[in-house]
Amino acid sequence: MNEHYARIIEAIGEDPQRPGLKDTPKRAAKAMQYLTRGYQQTVEEIVNDALFPSDCSEMVLVKDIELYSLCEHHLLPFIGKAHVAYIPDGKVVGLSKVARIVDMFARRLQIQEQLTVEIAETLQRVTNAAGVGVIIEAKHMCMMMRGVEKQNSVMKTSAMLGTFRSNQATRNEFLSLISQ
Repeated sequence: MNEHYARIIEAIGEDPQRPGLKDTPKRAAKAMQYLTRGYQQTVEEIVNDALFPSDCSEMVLVKDIELYSLCEHHLLPFIGKAHVAYIPDGKVVGLSKVARIVDMFARRLQIQEQLTVEIAETLQRVTNAAGVGVIIEAKHMCMMMRGVEKQNSVMKTSAMLGTFRSNQATRNEFLSLISQ
């Protein structure tokens, strides 16, 4: 990967050997590995049996989970937050695991639409919840730094499964809680 970054630096007309750029290919490769570390993770490792029996049947919400991802079309960042809720059906997942699931999928080359669905489907599969709702709000550097250059645009996506899809009251409760 270092060699590829050196070639990219040369291709834009720079000298990868000049003092300020000499170690850049190595740093860029290390940064890319970090930014895409989700490929080295699995849901099973992240959840790590942190599923607990529970009689709770009310909504569990983790709001404002910050996320950082790379757009798969331009390799530019998109930055935002996820709101993730579920209705337990006999078991709950450790709180930090919700944020870790968001991070695992965000740290892959992504489009926001797919990221939203992957988080929802994974939480549904892991917890066997009666329903899952996920909303992501993000700013995309590919919209802000290039192309149309719209600085204040925010993309919002949602995925509603189970009771979040079939029960309007559940959906409304979720939407109300995240707007507070």
